[in-house]
Amino acid sequence: MTLRAVTGTQDIRMAASLEAALEDIGNQGVPDVVVLDLNLPDVNGFDGLIRLRKAVDVPVIVVSSMSDARVITSALQSGAAGFVPKHSQRDVFALAFDAVKRGEQFVPDGCDLIEDAPDTDSADAAARLATLTKQQARILQLICEGKLNKQIAFDLSIAETTVKAHVTAIMRKLGVQSRTQAVLIAKETSFANILQDGA
Repeated sequence: MTLRAVTGTQDIRMAASLEAALEDIGNQGVPDVVVLDLNLPDVNGFDGLIRLRKAVDVPVIVVSSMSDARVITSALQSGAAGFVPKHSQRDVFALAFDAVKRGEQFVPDGCDLIEDAPDTDSADAAARLATLTKQQARILQLICEGKLNKQIAFDLSIAETTVKAHVTAIMRKLGVQSRTQAVLIAKETSFANILQDGA
């Protein structure tokens, strides 16, 4: 209702999980803007935002009840076009959409960003994860689930040698020497770690 009221858009599609959203985009086409809740059941931290940014070349506005400065900063560094706290008034949503239309990043008044965020571990991890391709991000997620190359190859219907090539590329982009280190980098983008760092 809020989006219809502030944007005048009638064609609004909803999905309860990231996989459902990606499937919908594959079937129905790419929308003009994506509004993303960070707390989806099938994502960990900013993984969903990063995977979504790889899948669609449109602005992604994050709407979340977690409006901690570290979460907002990391969301923007992971590719979000804007951040709106979930219980904001309608005019804040309108301002966000207007800013995104102009090609600007949006953060509402009163929400602070962390100026030195690029030097923090979590922001650095998010920036490195954002360089992964859509397929590499999917493979990293499966690695985080403990799957071996053979299982990943089966799940994605690709050759095991292709998986190995992707894993090598993932480790190079993340600047790590092992799968375990890659998993640790991925986990550094989780909300729990980010919020704990700020405590």
